[in-house]
Amino acid sequence: MTVSIGTFNLNNLFSRFNFRAEFSGVPPQDAGGIALTFTLDSIDVKTFMGRLVKAKDLGGTTEIARRILEMDCDILAVQEVEHVEILKKFNRDNLGSLYPHIALIEGNDPRMIDVGVMSKLPLGPITSHQAATHSDDPDKRVFGRDLLQVVVLKPNGDKLLTVYNNHLKSHFVPFDQDPVTGAAAANARRKRQAEVIARIISTQERVGGKFVVLGDMNDPEDSTDIAPMLTVDGHPLHNALAGAVETRAAKAETAGQGPGPQSTMWTHRFNPSGPEFPRYELFDHIWVSDALQSKVLSAHIDRRTKHGGDGSDHDPAWVVLDI
Repeated sequence: MTVSIGTFNLNNLFSRFNFRAEFSGVPPQDAGGIALTFTLDSIDVKTFMGRLVKAKDLGGTTEIARRILEMDCDILAVQEVEHVEILKKFNRDNLGSLYPHIALIEGNDPRMIDVGVMSKLPLGPITSHQAATHSDDPDKRVFGRDLLQVVVLKPNGDKLLTVYNNHLKSHFVPFDQDPVTGAAAANARRKRQAEVIARIISTQERVGGKFVVLGDMNDPEDSTDIAPMLTVDGHPLHNALAGAVETRAAKAETAGQGPGPQSTMWTHRFNPSGPEFPRYELFDHIWVSDALQSKVLSAHIDRRTKHGGDGSDHDPAWVVLDI
């Protein structure tokens, strides 16, 4: 049985409405939090860090839909989705109901971005690990989003494999924080998340189990901060994207902006301010267990046509397995 499994950060697939209006003021709110601030004609308006949370624009939504349809994965892990209803609506209205099976459980993120799984194959048990903690900070949930565990079934109802969808801590540091201290804290939390992922999978999977760990890791594959999650019960996971083939060549950098990507292994481009050249890194990963390593037939990355991205600042990646 040939199965394709992918990951795609949809870059803020929100259901908020865009509109223009004038208001005399907004109620006070805690800095950095999500707040329901007022209601206008029965439209709920939400803000994050003082800014209006808007729906994804039509052009961006059309682009991510085009890319998903072209990939045509059997199983697709997605990140940065507001809630399950907008994901179902997107699947119905933009993907022509390509995926009859959808899983998403609300997580912890103040931006309201969650992780989900869309599948052509039937789904079995769906487990959220949003309440998991780390021993270094046992009173705080370690995952900003969730670790979503989804069992995928064969058409006959037998278990095929288990998917673990992730969206680890980003490198973003709020402007009111010291950049060095903030970056160190972000890296430390990402490492704790990786350690908890390894612990959870060790309890959920037996030796020889067929499982895939994928998602937006917000770090390259050789990062020491995510390294703890790449060994489960003494067994290393395997990078299924090694040697991935691009759907097209990367767009060349403009003069003075550096040589461009040094490898085809990237899904995220960051262009810092100042003299530093843009960085191209593999943030979106697909790792497979020992039992699936020999089953990887091919690996792919859908390359963007614009430096800023086509509907998302991440490029989707997928692998084909023969199970």
